[in-house]
Amino acid sequence: MTKYPMSKQVLGFFGWLSICFATAALGALASAQAGSFYKALIRPLWAPPGWLFGPVWTVLYIMMAISAWLIWREYGLRKAGPELALFVFQLAVNALWTWLFFVWHLGALAFAEILFLWLLIIATAIMFWRRNRFAGALLIPYLAWVSFASVLTWAVWKSNPHILA
Repeated sequence: MTKYPMSKQVLGFFGWLSICFATAALGALASAQAGSFYKALIRPLWAPPGWLFGPVWTVLYIMMAISAWLIWREYGLRKAGPELALFVFQLAVNALWTWLFFVWHLGALAFAEILFLWLLIIATAIMFWRRNRFAGALLIPYLAWVSFASVLTWAVWKSNPHILA
């Protein structure tokens, strides 16, 4: 078990929070014009309103940052390098989805990509769970939301072939 002084633990927490919110910022950049695009799409009746996505993702990114921080704090980069590298990789894949869907209007690719993200989240959660059960459990709401978003992506893509390739 790695023991960091409190000051380094605090800096580490803000580092992981920064990494997660950098992902959020990349998504926000891609979705700057998403509101009107989302409203123009044919959506299933169960699709959430556009304003809900921001608050949900904010909570999820905070939970993801705490999860990664717990693993880093307990094991450090040397002992938990593969777990933390996978975490960062899945964040990059997470950020890509918004560009595929909202900027490039590639529905099929966005759907395939979100399924890949789903698998990466499962792998990350399992790896984290093996190190720290609470850290792994913190990723379960993220997995649940991406599961829902996967079904929504498919439904919207299939309902809008004229807009989403």
